[in-house]
Amino acid sequence: MPLLRLDRVSLAFGHLPLLDEVNLEIRRGERVCLLGRNGEGKSSLMRVACGEAAPDDGSVWVRPGTRIAHLAQELALDSDEPVFDVVARGLAEIGQLLTGYHHAAADVARAPTAAGTQRLVDLQHALEASDGWRLEQRVETVLSRLGLDGNAPLNTLSGGWRRRVLLARALVCDPDVLLLDEPTNHLDIEAIDWLEKFLSDYRGAVLFVSHDRAFVRRLATRIVELDRGVLASWPGTYDDYLRRKDEQLAAEAKQRALFDRRLSQEEAWIRQGIKARRTRNEGRVRALEAMREQRRLRRDRPGQVELRLQEGEASGQLVAEAEHVDVRFDDRTVIRDFSARILRGDRIGIIGPNGAGKSTLVRLLLGEITPAAGLVRRGMRLQVAYFDQQRAQLDPDATVMQSVGGGSLSVTVNGRSRHVAGYLQDFLFPPQRLQSPVSTLSGGERNRLLLARLFAQPANVLVLDEPTNDLDVETLELLEELLIDFGGTLLLVSHDRAFLDAVVTSTLVLEGEGQVGEYVGGYADWLRQRAASPRVQRGREDVGDRAPPPRAEKRSAGSPGKLSYKEQQELKALPGKIEGLEAEQSHLHQMVGAAQFYQQPGEQIAATLTRLESLGREIESAYQRWQELESRIPTAD
Repeated sequence: MPLLRLDRVSLAFGHLPLLDEVNLEIRRGERVCLLGRNGEGKSSLMRVACGEAAPDDGSVWVRPGTRIAHLAQELALDSDEPVFDVVARGLAEIGQLLTGYHHAAADVARAPTAAGTQRLVDLQHALEASDGWRLEQRVETVLSRLGLDGNAPLNTLSGGWRRRVLLARALVCDPDVLLLDEPTNHLDIEAIDWLEKFLSDYRGAVLFVSHDRAFVRRLATRIVELDRGVLASWPGTYDDYLRRKDEQLAAEAKQRALFDRRLSQEEAWIRQGIKARRTRNEGRVRALEAMREQRRLRRDRPGQVELRLQEGEASGQLVAEAEHVDVRFDDRTVIRDFSARILRGDRIGIIGPNGAGKSTLVRLLLGEITPAAGLVRRGMRLQVAYFDQQRAQLDPDATVMQSVGGGSLSVTVNGRSRHVAGYLQDFLFPPQRLQSPVSTLSGGERNRLLLARLFAQPANVLVLDEPTNDLDVETLELLEELLIDFGGTLLLVSHDRAFLDAVVTSTLVLEGEGQVGEYVGGYADWLRQRAASPRVQRGREDVGDRAPPPRAEKRSAGSPGKLSYKEQQELKALPGKIEGLEAEQSHLHQMVGAAQFYQQPGEQIAATLTRLESLGREIESAYQRWQELESRIPTAD
């Protein structure tokens, strides 16, 4: 029996429906990912499902006694409420009693009065009668698990910490159905990893919207896609969905091409005049009119964003160099003894926990802050374009057109003058949206607008701070391709693991205590390398996922380091085993890349892809085991 059901639900804003008689069932234990392009109506569907918005037609049924919690996409930025109050609000009336008791207790402790003491006693009796103390313990437990300070005002926290607060509010009522709209936005990798593990073990049902492909691959048991007002359900994994969606789009394109050809033939026939007006052809005329109406009502799939970057003149070979740099704020050292050289064409990812100093590191490399010690040199002919994750460069009162044109009706892109309206259409802004204020745009639309503004100026150094937030997967993949082909230098701050792996060639990791480690490759490469770094071993509790240390480190200090005979034979065989696994992996990659691969039966395709995925895990496990065994071999002093 489902916990939540949408039955023929319709919802429209403007002339096109966001939801067109959609049906959806969510059952206990499911983790359903809701996908769709920006502006398709995913957030609106979530609000309808949780009762925050009423549908124009259809019904929403919730199983009696089912608790639903909703994490919205947008953050509350201006509230000065304590974190405890915000989280306790997830408990409705009991939450109000709890916050009232906490405030009354603080008032009595600060300035005791008879009235204040009586109010505290009344609230205490009310909490005891409603089992409030048990629920207070639940609030404290959730705050502790998410590392939150209950006394901190919400508006003093960063975006990532505010996201954790709202997530805590959704979790505190122990819901049966959890609705999460872009839950990984503003979270660092450590928090994303915690959330993945929490949701993997979650007993209730989860319906979530996410652009994070690694997050979706790990969690989703079913994909539901919202496309042109219609919901389609795709059982299985995210990769299964991608394959079957491509097949469906190809079949749809073929069917529509046949329909359009037939319509064109019938239109040519009707123009012959007298033949079409004969009595015996009236049925054919009526059929043509029906085809015209069908074509009028058809909703074509929107075009893709056309991303083109205006590259500036080539910078000097050296872009930036830091030598033994320290950065301190008051008595806190954010960056300690940092040295690095960035050359033209480098694509560098920057990762680390929220608040560790990623933005400080970027500002240091760009010469915007002066180090407390050490030296920073910047190269010549640098043209920097900066993408701000808070979108502070966008004036909320300005229109879409003003945000890019700055009062002018034209922009110059790659030496060619273009009308602002035509340029914005490349970023999927229709003419009717050009005069809309920025404040009315969705998160994805604001990101596309900021990209349009950014790419209209020549640049040879791109600095992108969380550019993937709120972008749909299709636009995300196009941005990946653009950055891969970019000939300049890229500094990318991101918590999107798949995006980092696709784009960057080296990674700077803030490892805690001011230390910055430099690694070859992207996120997955860093995971493989970090176990070999003693500095990362010391700071692994501060960044990345919470993987357990290798078994070799768990031995007691007095245990012998000598390998057993069985382990010696295992170590001797590991290089050959890894070589065989990598050869099989390379062969399967060639098979998957072949044009005829997806013409095979579905079972055979699925088996190949499953084996390819398991090979990656086996290879990584073999490398870790090899390193573990070698680390236990005694070395001569």
